[in-house]
Amino acid sequence: MNYLDRNEFNFEPSQEVVEAIKNFDISKFAFYTRIYDQGKKSIFSVFLSEKFDIDESQIVLGYGAEDLLKKAVHFFLTEEGSNRTMLIPKFSWWYYERIAAEVGGKTLKYEVYEDGDTFRYDFDALRRQVNEVKPKILLVATPNNPTGNGLTPKELESLCDMVPEETIILVDEAYANYITQDTTYVKHLVETKSNIIFCRTLSKFYGLPGLRLGFGFIGKGDEMESYARYANMYLGYDRLSEEVGIAALKSDAHYREIARVMQEARDMYTKELGMLDGFKVYKSVANFILIKYPVSLKDHLQQAFADEDYKVKFMAEPDLHDHMRITLGRREQNRTICSTILKIAQASK
Repeated sequence: MNYLDRNEFNFEPSQEVVEAIKNFDISKFAFYTRIYDQGKKSIFSVFLSEKFDIDESQIVLGYGAEDLLKKAVHFFLTEEGSNRTMLIPKFSWWYYERIAAEVGGKTLKYEVYEDGDTFRYDFDALRRQVNEVKPKILLVATPNNPTGNGLTPKELESLCDMVPEETIILVDEAYANYITQDTTYVKHLVETKSNIIFCRTLSKFYGLPGLRLGFGFIGKGDEMESYARYANMYLGYDRLSEEVGIAALKSDAHYREIARVMQEARDMYTKELGMLDGFKVYKSVANFILIKYPVSLKDHLQQAFADEDYKVKFMAEPDLHDHMRITLGRREQNRTICSTILKIAQASK
């Protein structure tokens, strides 16, 4: 089965990642990393500090971005005197609501509206909602799943400027590497905003979801220091995972080539499906693409994909019930999906 419904990786890892696994000294498993004696978390956090030019104390590590998001939500929604409310995008990952509910938190949704072939946040409406609700957490996903839209660094800074310090800005950047290679905005914001947390992962761009390794950057201040003590592990992290993580981040060129293949797929879908009656292909800056289709074709499309041994995500949410989200895979996978959609669309005429 070709799974193009989960935003997973359909390519080979870099040679540097392969070599890191082959050459790992298994005797290291017999000991904790000694770096915690120096007040450091991991050789991975030290590497990230150097790569992003951000103080190591402002780095948090976790079991994927999933873990980092969960810890942040649990910590800040259970603080004494906290307004146990989190704002999330109207269209977003279902997991956000669940982790808030796990600690008795409440989630409210802010507007995400369709604008031509993309989706946008309504900043004016969001500002009013933040002022009215006074949430403890404002969660922003950029790029956003499932809509595929992202914020520019300027837009993200504007959002930060309109949010009071009492509200934590939790930025889910699981797909951020597909937007740009420039990360200077991360350094700027964590050094100037005391209430911001960035969450990233090696699961998407670097194709290592099975490694379960995520990392984040936090602003400065007493509240963030308390959160870092809560989130980070005293005795260090998986010693194989941290070496593989470093190898992945050192082999950026390999993954940039894969990103180029994905851009070819975006262009193909837009060109070949965008002109079909009842179809709309949305811009995406992630490793998936959202396509609106005539819902009358749903059963035919599902059967055709099954016949080809493929699976894509048919959305069921209100206002997205006639959309499908397709993971961008290898060239032959992308071609098969596109051709199958064309075949069903033409047969319906």
